[in-house]
Amino acid sequence: MNLVFDFGAVLFEWRPALLVQASFPAQAATPEAAGELAGAIFHHPDWLAFDRGMLALDAVVGRTAQRLGLPQAAVQDLMSGVGERLMPMADSVALLERLRRRRESCGDVRLYFLSNMPAPYARVLEQRHAFVGWFDGGIFSGDAKLIKPQPAIFELLQSRYALDPAKTIFIDDQPANVQAARDCGWKALHFESAAGLQRQLQAHLG
Repeated sequence: MNLVFDFGAVLFEWRPALLVQASFPAQAATPEAAGELAGAIFHHPDWLAFDRGMLALDAVVGRTAQRLGLPQAAVQDLMSGVGERLMPMADSVALLERLRRRRESCGDVRLYFLSNMPAPYARVLEQRHAFVGWFDGGIFSGDAKLIKPQPAIFELLQSRYALDPAKTIFIDDQPANVQAARDCGWKALHFESAAGLQRQLQAHLG
């Protein structure tokens, strides 16, 4: 069975409101204000273009600072440091390790990733976290110039690694991405916790 992992909020913590609070304490003084500002930064088309590898870091920093009236130096500090601030989720990494051992002992699973991740952050994760090297392959959106939930990024992973859709399970925290995988003929699981994922995988893998 091919197991395809998302990264953000599955293997790495992704808490944009906390990132925003740390960089803009005045503008994000309450949880509500932090959530709104995080949405304005990380859900805007400029950020999505950066995520897809179609906009450079300096460009998205400048556009975001101008659009939201934020100090450019603070936006630069926030965005340039995201890769270093993505912390592994210990329970998820432990589950990944168990799956890696199963692959080595039984050979009945293969491990892949499919992550919306700007290329600069992807390079940081590859360098800082050894478990990224456990995968048999994978695709970052910033490298592919495609982004989930676009069907093309699922199709690219499938073709690049000759994945059989009927033998492929995709794991993601975003329902839209889960549905996109299902629309491509893959099995897909909505991630909420490592313990919950382990139970779901046991039902599929035995």
